[in-house]
Amino acid sequence: MRSRWLILVMVLALLAPLVAPTWGQGRATMIVTFKDDVSTLDPAIGYDWQNWSIIKSISDGLMDYEPATTTLTPHLAESYTVSADGRTYTFKLRRGVRFHNGREVVAADVKYTLERVLNPKTQSPGAGFFGGIKGAAAFSEGKAKEVTGIRVGDKYTVSITLDKPNAAFLHTMALNFSHVVPKEEVARLGADFGHKPVGTGAFRVKEWVLGQRLVLERNPSYFLRGRPYLDQIVFQVGVEPNVAFLRLQRGEVDILGDGIPSADFVKVMGNSKLNKLVAVGDQLQTGYITINTQVEPLNDVRIRRALNMAIDKSRIVRLINNRATPANQVLPPLMPGYDKDYQGYPFDREQAKKLLAEAGYPSGFRTTLYANNTDPNPRIAQAIQQDLAAIGVRVDLKTLAQSTVIEAGGTKGGAPLLWSGGMAWIADYPDPNNFYWPILSCAALAPGTWNWSWYCNRDVEKLVEQADAMVQPTQAAARAAKFREIYRKVMDDAPWIPIFNERRYTMHSARMGGLPGLFVDPIHIPVHYDEVRILGR
Repeated sequence: MRSRWLILVMVLALLAPLVAPTWGQGRATMIVTFKDDVSTLDPAIGYDWQNWSIIKSISDGLMDYEPATTTLTPHLAESYTVSADGRTYTFKLRRGVRFHNGREVVAADVKYTLERVLNPKTQSPGAGFFGGIKGAAAFSEGKAKEVTGIRVGDKYTVSITLDKPNAAFLHTMALNFSHVVPKEEVARLGADFGHKPVGTGAFRVKEWVLGQRLVLERNPSYFLRGRPYLDQIVFQVGVEPNVAFLRLQRGEVDILGDGIPSADFVKVMGNSKLNKLVAVGDQLQTGYITINTQVEPLNDVRIRRALNMAIDKSRIVRLINNRATPANQVLPPLMPGYDKDYQGYPFDREQAKKLLAEAGYPSGFRTTLYANNTDPNPRIAQAIQQDLAAIGVRVDLKTLAQSTVIEAGGTKGGAPLLWSGGMAWIADYPDPNNFYWPILSCAALAPGTWNWSWYCNRDVEKLVEQADAMVQPTQAAARAAKFREIYRKVMDDAPWIPIFNERRYTMHSARMGGLPGLFVDPIHIPVHYDEVRILGR
């Protein structure tokens, strides 16, 4: 009899990860699954899709976005003003906002936070976003003890002066990298701050067992009344996506952090019961093929235009179960400056062949395409190979690890063609200049660049600088028009073949709810945790 009880205990122990969790029973607790562990929760360091929104729930910036929109709004800042020359931003902080350790947030914390990001010792991947602040370069190079462009006026006032106007600057003040942190906690915890973060956010870290779970609990002192709606969020890690999918159907999981498994997607969308649990929305994303403008024969614009005309984008979209829409330009439809009247290059193989002949390649040529080796990217690369073969361009495929592909793209002659799948650009913030400076600008050209086309048009660069100088709200329409002009010029040069704009599919349990568009919020991936609620509570 005892042996039977021992066997029963062992079985129950094995089943424990599969049964409904016990954390916070009777409380409003949401369960989110991920295959991989969270890397860090330090807002100065975290820069991947998985930790991005978790960090947003633990810390706050001076600016933020209205839920499920791309509309900027003051957040830790109560208000702000912009100088007449568009270079100085003065922020008035909310009074009474407190860090999780109980101390009030003051203007000096903002200065410390930005200087911490700009300090090379922090190794922040976000430092470049703040390089335009006056004195940032001297500070980063160790020539100055502080950033002269960041000034504390009084306890609740901070001003930031830029080297030149930048209409996207307020967006950078909403990035995670600018989220305010307390100096004393960073000093106390050192490198462990990423696992024991202290912020001002709607949630605070309750428990983090590496490789098993991360538990957030409601911040009872959060400065936004009524937020968050949940008492707890439990992130279970090490859960394979197909197992998570089965558990969601059994009511044991609320959000599939890694998305719907590809093998189950058609089944889900074709099932009237399951597809009701799927939220669908557009993203600030474009997937594209880069064409290296510095290598022959791709340095001939006629060749690049021919390649644009050779790709059947609709077929590629079908390869990913129609989880995207064909793209005809650099910017995604959600982005200000998107040109709805622009038609792009048509799918026209005969015209493509004529352009190749005009360029001196009537029989085509041989080149190489790099792609990430994670499904479905090899299949997409094969489709691109087949399409280009139809106009006489013979493509050798190199499907490799993502890091190797990125390295090849960042080497001047390293990747003649590169399919961006798995590395495609999702905007850091909803401003059109974010699709230019990091990935298409002359300023970005250096070893390790993400401008994998090695594209540089000085005239376009000047136009972008002009657009960024249009900082006043009354200039918004004119600035969007300027970017439509800019990206038409970029497409005339054809450094990219835009392929598709992905749509987001977030699957959640029937008990979870919130604002329309909440589960496909364009800023929070995969979910805006602060705004999620349990229905009926």
